[in-house]
Amino acid sequence: MEEKRPGLLYRITERLVIAFSKKYRLEGADNLPEGPCFIVANHCQMYGPLASEFYIPGDHYTWCASEMMDIKEVPAYAYKDFWSMKPVYIRWFYRILSYVIAPLSVFIFSNAHTVPVYRDHRLITTVKKTADLLLKGCRITVFPEYAKKHNDIINDFQDRFIDTARSYTRKSGRTISFVPAYISPALGLIVFGAPTEYDADSDLKKERERIAAYLMESITRMAVSLPRHRVVPYLNLPKKDRPYNR
Repeated sequence: MEEKRPGLLYRITERLVIAFSKKYRLEGADNLPEGPCFIVANHCQMYGPLASEFYIPGDHYTWCASEMMDIKEVPAYAYKDFWSMKPVYIRWFYRILSYVIAPLSVFIFSNAHTVPVYRDHRLITTVKKTADLLLKGCRITVFPEYAKKHNDIINDFQDRFIDTARSYTRKSGRTISFVPAYISPALGLIVFGAPTEYDADSDLKKERERIAAYLMESITRMAVSLPRHRVVPYLNLPKKDRPYNR
């Protein structure tokens, strides 16, 4: 599978984003397998995808909501996901902003190292591209949180992304690991935890539940073990309302 090379304009944009965005150092990178794996992290709004794009070592791709690559769908998705909890008196501004950023969003996410994640019949495209990238030895970062709160560190995980491992094992005959990662913009830190391996012989539903529970517990434990800091939660809360890790 041949990947297109980003054009000059995107490469310039990428350098500008790197220059002005949060810088991170890595801890626990020895937990990353040499070959392909899934890296599963807290979303922390836009910090997570940016950290994945610029700081995950080796060949890697990030699962990205397909809506952020469709100019017609960006405004509704971005407003709901990023700004719907803003104070009522200022929401009009963010509704306008959601339309303004649409062309930029499509440009960036269509050129970055991303795998579009579809929620309809096109989901098979997501699974196929992911499996093909894993077969090439790439790492795949996933941010599976959704609106249901799990604790002060993370929200509950959607667990169907774990099924993608089955497609990979069928094609390769090899197992694959899921590596938990905690991203802290406040500390400028990405911490990788001990991986857990997918068991293709296990019941699919039980394996989803086991891996999702392990990843949420590991990410929470890593966050709590760090120096006291404010967590960037899944929901876009004002900074003063963001919880501390402990």
